[in-house]
Amino acid sequence: MALLIDGYNLLHATGIFGQGSGPGGFQRTREALLRFLAASIDEKERKQTTIVFDAAQAPPGLPRIVTHDEMTVRYATGYPDADTLIEEILEDCSNPRSLLVVSSDHRIQRAARRRGAAYLDSDQWYHELCHKRRQASTRQSQSHEKPQGKLRKAEVDAWLQEFGENIESSIDTDSSSKPLANSTDIENPFPPGYADDLLEDDGQV
Repeated sequence: MALLIDGYNLLHATGIFGQGSGPGGFQRTREALLRFLAASIDEKERKQTTIVFDAAQAPPGLPRIVTHDEMTVRYATGYPDADTLIEEILEDCSNPRSLLVVSSDHRIQRAARRRGAAYLDSDQWYHELCHKRRQASTRQSQSHEKPQGKLRKAEVDAWLQEFGENIESSIDTDSSSKPLANSTDIENPFPPGYADDLLEDDGQV
């Protein structure tokens, strides 16, 4: 499904937007969000993703439309606000029923509903995306295969360190043993206090 994301609204939902800062700080938060999205959305979906930001804090001279890891990033230059541009994109969309609009803004949600597009609050979508990242991390850890043959103590210790305390230390040559796997959650990509460092501009927060 194609995605249309209200950029600053999603930034607020992540909790990293923080308090006011200079243009450099806003640019760093945008870049952090875009990197997170690029790492969390699969390639096919990235090609159908558009993120819209207000133009008020956009870098000087930045084009209205740029590409970031195959995602389209639009700045609402020449528009009163990002909401107006998002409404225009919705109106111009040839297949709005295939579109998911990510925003908690009621004005944008009403516009999506008029066009028959699906919509989801930014915080809910963000939490679901984080959940998918955790699932992907779990699948990756479970994909490790148990080595064949007797493991030396150093190798056992290495496996224990990688997979955590839930793996029994009595690893042997029995090929019927349970797979070596442990579900480990990823850290929140935007941990508490991240905004303060990220938004620091000219020595001020």
